[in-house]
Amino acid sequence: MDTEVTENQVAVGADGSTLTHGAAGVAGVGSDAYRGSRTRKSRDALVRRSLFVADAVAILGAFVIAIVPSSRPIHLTWATLVGLAIMLTGAKVLGLYDRDEVLVRRTTLEELPKLFQMATMCALVAWLTGGLVVAGSLDRRETLVLWVGLVVLLALARALARAIALQLAPPERCLFIGDDAGAKVIGGKLADRRGIRAELVGHIDLETIDTWTSDARSPSKLAKIRELAQSLDVHRAIVAPGAAGADDVLDLLRTLNAIGVPVSLRPRLLEVVGSSVEFDDVHGITLMGVRRFELTRSSVALKRTFDVLCAWIGLLAVSPLMIAIAILIKLDSRGPVFFRQQRVGRYGTHFGIFKFRTMVADAEQLKDSLREHNEAQGGLFKIADDPRITRIGRLLRKSALDELPQLLNIVKGEMSMVGPRPLVLDEDNKVEGWHRRRLELTPGMTGPWQILGPARVPLPEMVTIDYLYVANWSLWSDVKILLRTFAYVTGRHGV
Repeated sequence: MDTEVTENQVAVGADGSTLTHGAAGVAGVGSDAYRGSRTRKSRDALVRRSLFVADAVAILGAFVIAIVPSSRPIHLTWATLVGLAIMLTGAKVLGLYDRDEVLVRRTTLEELPKLFQMATMCALVAWLTGGLVVAGSLDRRETLVLWVGLVVLLALARALARAIALQLAPPERCLFIGDDAGAKVIGGKLADRRGIRAELVGHIDLETIDTWTSDARSPSKLAKIRELAQSLDVHRAIVAPGAAGADDVLDLLRTLNAIGVPVSLRPRLLEVVGSSVEFDDVHGITLMGVRRFELTRSSVALKRTFDVLCAWIGLLAVSPLMIAIAILIKLDSRGPVFFRQQRVGRYGTHFGIFKFRTMVADAEQLKDSLREHNEAQGGLFKIADDPRITRIGRLLRKSALDELPQLLNIVKGEMSMVGPRPLVLDEDNKVEGWHRRRLELTPGMTGPWQILGPARVPLPEMVTIDYLYVANWSLWSDVKILLRTFAYVTGRHGV
């Protein structure tokens, strides 16, 4: 793969323009050495320092919360600084300051398990060291309050720090190396902007470049690749190998790393098995252990227990709100309070899904006359300003409160808190082949499709997302999706 981009071998800009390679740069981009690399390093440093400050503030804040109610004096001495340094060093050991630089989408939610570990470590250090951080020893109540405060404040402070750093730092400039279809997918995902500040600035077709891999570390080869990365001001390369040989891909990654360009790899295998694989080192040979697709009986029982507990707590908490919504619906338009529609459930069984009615009573009869205005893709039916929606219905849909009655479906065992999207019958008829294995889990009130915005995701992509959810299920994944659904509904999409 020759690294020069000539008239016959071009990098395509994100706007579709042709970016030809030359001594003066590409498409008006100057040839200042390593400009993009310096920008990336300064952005990564900004994120690390923001997280470091956020952790220090969160730790001190948690101690204040734990100690102030007991009127115990807080002494900020050299010993306090030693204790704080021990705790922040522990965060460094856990990798909490190095993870962001290898990721395109940086979220606090994914690191919650490590934040639990950090909070536990901090509380243990404070309890064992006595007056190292505060005057006197902590009792059990104070230690418990400290631990809870650390978990909450570390998560909130880190989320805020990332949000600020995301706004202050320049966008990450990404070069995609792969086929045209992959470039369109990646470009669309980066443009979505939820928790991401990156842009696709170029595309190189892996099949049209001959030998980046041969003698990749030779001075001439590195100079050519460095000049190309510099001319496009590349901060990161996203590589989708496709049918390329393993040796070629490995040498490509080594070449990009050698010139200081971080690499994100999109392997085709994980499109089928998902990310929940275990790496196994068998005396120097790396194997990936893939989980079996179906849930064990104990996992099914655990998921059902979690669903019932959440559903009953939810019903008790929102019952006054549901009564108020029911009254408003009756005052706003004629018709029933609830809307029931046949959906396809686990193993293909049909059930009636509960929702608050948000449309006029004869909405289904009007559907055929509005099909020409359908804005959704791949078999779904969605209209942004649907004329069938009532005034109260529009508010309910915008706030997702129309979904609350589905808690009744969860109590009945027809739905789960999190799961594949429950499709209507004509949508389900379009799902074929191995995608139908999505029906081996109970459909959910929310799911990974909800976070993406169901109106924007075409049916073929949605069923693939559902399949991967089933293949990679864990209780922690359900908790993450519930938290992200809350963030999505409230408009905080970058959690």
